[in-house]
Amino acid sequence: MNPSNPDIKLTAYALGELSEDERLAVEARIQNQPALQAEVDQIRALAAQLETELAGESAPALTDAQRQAILAAPGAGHDRGRLARFPWRKISGFAAVAAVVTLVFGGAFWTATRSLHGTLLAQIDEKGEMAVMDYEEQQLDELLEELSPPDELADLVIPITPPDVEMDMTPPPDIQEFAAAPVMSEIVELNLASEAHSPLILNTLSSGSLANRAGGGRRSSLGGYRGVGKMACAPPPSSRKREENIRVLVNGVAVVSPIDEMTVRPNTESYAPIEGNAFQSILEEPLSTFSIDVDTASYANIRRFLQSGTLPPPDAVRIEEMINYFPYTYEPPREDVPFAVHVESAACPWNPAHALVKIGLKGKELDAENRPPCNLVFLIDVSGSMSPGNKLPLVKKALRLLARQLTENDRVSIVVYASATGLVLPPTPGSHLAAIHAAIDNLQAGGSTAGGAGIRLAYDQARETFLKDGNNRVILCTDGDFNVGITDSDELASFIADRARQGIFLTILGFGMGNYKDDRLETLSNKGNGNYAYIDTFSEARKTLAEQAAGTLFTIAKDVKLQIEFNPARFASYRLVGYENRLLAKEDFNDDKKDAGELGAGHTVTAFYELVPHGAEPPAPAVDPLKYQPQLTAEDQPAALTIDPDNASPEWLTVKLRCKLPDQDTSTKIEVPFTGTFSDFSEASADFRFAAGVAAAGYLMRHDAAVNSIGFQQVVDWTAAAAGPDPEGYRREFIDLLKNAAVLDSP
Repeated sequence: MNPSNPDIKLTAYALGELSEDERLAVEARIQNQPALQAEVDQIRALAAQLETELAGESAPALTDAQRQAILAAPGAGHDRGRLARFPWRKISGFAAVAAVVTLVFGGAFWTATRSLHGTLLAQIDEKGEMAVMDYEEQQLDELLEELSPPDELADLVIPITPPDVEMDMTPPPDIQEFAAAPVMSEIVELNLASEAHSPLILNTLSSGSLANRAGGGRRSSLGGYRGVGKMACAPPPSSRKREENIRVLVNGVAVVSPIDEMTVRPNTESYAPIEGNAFQSILEEPLSTFSIDVDTASYANIRRFLQSGTLPPPDAVRIEEMINYFPYTYEPPREDVPFAVHVESAACPWNPAHALVKIGLKGKELDAENRPPCNLVFLIDVSGSMSPGNKLPLVKKALRLLARQLTENDRVSIVVYASATGLVLPPTPGSHLAAIHAAIDNLQAGGSTAGGAGIRLAYDQARETFLKDGNNRVILCTDGDFNVGITDSDELASFIADRARQGIFLTILGFGMGNYKDDRLETLSNKGNGNYAYIDTFSEARKTLAEQAAGTLFTIAKDVKLQIEFNPARFASYRLVGYENRLLAKEDFNDDKKDAGELGAGHTVTAFYELVPHGAEPPAPAVDPLKYQPQLTAEDQPAALTIDPDNASPEWLTVKLRCKLPDQDTSTKIEVPFTGTFSDFSEASADFRFAAGVAAAGYLMRHDAAVNSIGFQQVVDWTAAAAGPDPEGYRREFIDLLKNAAVLDSP
């Protein structure tokens, strides 16, 4: 082996196959390049893993006679440049791994992988299913005679060519004919018999050598490629991401490896920066105004980090979305109003000298038989970045769940976008499940992401089938990685906001990791009069699209704004917990042109305020004396700001709320005064204590200085004591996540 390509030479160095001069040259090259040293370490780790896997194998390698039998199989004698057919139908499990690594690293792994290849070849049973055989009991040459491919499988071919690099890498005799075949396509699918093997394959991919040379398969109707068991070794187009050339499947279904996807690709996730709310003086700022938020994406995303053994980035933690992920036992409205308002107070658990006030909204439930009809357009990202198992395959399962909630009065269309956009399902009654499921099942990933063009087409489709008295909604499923079309978030947001004013709302379902664009998706959902959820598991899809489908799909109130007026006689200052990107100016409360959040059927919304009594506030920071006017002393304050607590109202605050019905443009206002009590935190309701624990956990993940006196273990104690009835297990799951966070946060 005489490698000249730098990447191949790096592999040869890692495996100890270079001459002394070559070794010294490579060491000089990587001495000050951590990235190259990391690649060397990764290659060595893979070699060690393969050695471990092979250690227990006792089966003999292929004999010369067996190699000759393979070469004599149908297609082996084709002229150079023509395609050679495999003498068996599929390769699975570690056989695929052996073939992949062999073709990538050449002679480096040839001896080891040849033995593995001979030991773990797959046999097709009578029904065409794979079964791994033990070749200690049956000779390979007997199996070759048994597995001659039938005519109907003649198109299952193996196009293989050597890597397009200048090096001496003559393949061993038993694959020389295969090596001469031309490359036909760009994506490899590795179909495994067991998910247990996927970490080894993805570790191989992450080394870069295989993924940079993968290809093989047949083009699908949507621009992707399929070809179970087909492999090739040729450089893909330079514009394609390396991870888009490999798809790992278990029994034909794409899977997510137990190793985090972020270790396979560079992490390009993005989050909008969050600056926590500061305490405001009630004398100077007596009004606090914000838009409600029923999104839950942040919580599910945080869960993904904690379950993988990592604390989330602070900017990924939106405390209001954590709190609102959980259902609470608020009483529904009794009158013909869209929601009820509930207010409760107690001592603040992370600072008992302060008070904590919880404001809860409960939306009215919709009668399933009398709900308005739906005009839904599923807008699905089928670009190459959506190929992993936790993206498009999960999207398809999620949408099948949602389709089951529809009736004959509903209409569904499906628009896809990648390098191009298209309508793959015209408006179809919700009762035609077979047609809807077939359209969903046929989706394949491939190409770049024309997100802007897809959004335009989806809204155009929704407008063509608009239902005047119905629920008109685009449901966008994506990782947010738009890279062609309308890529500017402000331009997209303006377009979506305009369509929302026309009565077409937007629901966004985010998927995936590694290149997830949370900041972009949240912005678009806020402008689209809709909601935003992150779907990381099938269980989360079930929660969002089946159990809470009414809240996800049906808006009962839009442009919902809250404005709290605080009584300066009772408290000195306050701060709103979370909702940092939902704050509004006090003038926006009465402005019906100002957009705000929407409330879905049956949804609950919860917000906390931390209140500081007089005398408990920290000393005000020093301010330089004024130059152009005299500095007022306490005795010089205007009479209007002089508070007499004995004669002032006992009310702590007044909750003012504005909203519009979905088909109206004029808002109505509700006012709810509240007189609280400074009761001990342990005496508060279970919902209050649990939600306060969620808020405290959010502050801890954001490293907020206000919670420096507590830790995750204390929050575990609060929430565990307040979990109460938990039929779906959401609260127990959160407590378990807190235990992970406690370990991860420890020194």
